[in-house]
Amino acid sequence: MRPLIACVSLFAGALVAVASSAAQAAPTRYEAESTPAVCSGTIDSNWPGYSGGGFCNGANSTSGYLQFTVNAPAAGTATLGVRFANGTTTARPANLVVNGATVQTPSFEGTGAWATWTTKALSVPVTAGSNTIRLNPGTAGGLPNIDYLDVEAGDTPQPPGGIVGWATQAGGTTGGAAGSTVTVSSFADFRTQAQASGARTILVNGMLSGSGTVEISADKTIRGVGAGSGVSGTTLNIEGMRPANVIIQNMNIRGVPGNDAIQIENATHIWIDHNTMSSTIENDPDFYDGMLDITHAADYITVSWNVVRDHWKTSLVGHSDGNGGEDRGHLRVTYHHNWFDRTFERSPRVRFGETVHVFNNYYSNVDNNTDSYAIASLMDAGLLVEGNVFENVQQACWSASGYADSDPGRLVARDNLLTDSGPCETGGTVAAIPYSYTADSATTVKSSVTTGAGAGKL
Repeated sequence: MRPLIACVSLFAGALVAVASSAAQAAPTRYEAESTPAVCSGTIDSNWPGYSGGGFCNGANSTSGYLQFTVNAPAAGTATLGVRFANGTTTARPANLVVNGATVQTPSFEGTGAWATWTTKALSVPVTAGSNTIRLNPGTAGGLPNIDYLDVEAGDTPQPPGGIVGWATQAGGTTGGAAGSTVTVSSFADFRTQAQASGARTILVNGMLSGSGTVEISADKTIRGVGAGSGVSGTTLNIEGMRPANVIIQNMNIRGVPGNDAIQIENATHIWIDHNTMSSTIENDPDFYDGMLDITHAADYITVSWNVVRDHWKTSLVGHSDGNGGEDRGHLRVTYHHNWFDRTFERSPRVRFGETVHVFNNYYSNVDNNTDSYAIASLMDAGLLVEGNVFENVQQACWSASGYADSDPGRLVARDNLLTDSGPCETGGTVAAIPYSYTADSATTVKSSVTTGAGAGKL
């Protein structure tokens, strides 16, 4: 595991994020009076206790802002320490605006005296390229007096192990790394940015609710800000792009009644990583469709470090028994270090794909009824299932017996751990895995997955 940490430093008042593999740096201090920081009022020095050459005394109006310019070579999250004094007894609210989008509404409480300084910690998304970080007053009382900004290391770390699996093959998957970074805080803006042409990283700030389908275009990274961002009510569709080169990461994604939540068709090079995907268990298994379906010769896909919870039809690979002509030789997917909890079927269910690699996943409480199962290899699909943990699972794997109306597939199982679970049925041989990876011991998988999987764990 090699975390990537973006440290933030100031040159002549500008915030600059630089990549480093070292440990998180100590806070760097940025004086509010230093150019190009912009104080809409005056730089004063009439109250003791400030540092540097003074402090920003913004105009007592809603226009009395303080702004910093940020140049960041990579996306990340910076932790800001705003040192301020508010000698009134009334809190002074503000809008924290990053690149034109309000990301927080902090309140600067009274400190008892103008000479009494305190620090408020805030987190902001730092995007690649030029940024603005701005505090706008929420009322005509203006901002408090602001002395300086402390910035601790921001980071967008690589997930445990980095990208592993089929998404690394045939050129790899880089998402929007070659383009600019934008932050969206409304569903309309999210749809516009996701469907726009060109490479970009889209930082999703907050839970955005919409409807219909968002057609994600090529060369996109979609990443949630913090632990609580994501989308609901919509299908994220990745279709008809070879390569698509799409990454979806750190998002909370809700099941969509009657439709898939993530739909991948005839698209390649996709990484679905560190998301939390959930629905509700309904009496009708068809109330929701798939959570993450991969069909029509989709290829070179990795699904890693996700939590999928409370869903029936979890992840279908290959949509029908009659589509072998299109699907054979494709549908190469890696599932690793995911937590499937109360997912009553299709985690995954595979037709024709080879080799689908399912390793170091944790399956829990897949036991709604006697038809519940975790994994199925069907229609001559080839699956390697290794180092997984099955706990309270009705049937760990189907293969040689087929399932429902589908013919048998091939499945090789090794080093799995089954507790209060039905067997993992095996049969046949499968093609070798071409990429490098290290499978953890099954005895450590439950702990590492429950600790590290899902949104907010990057």
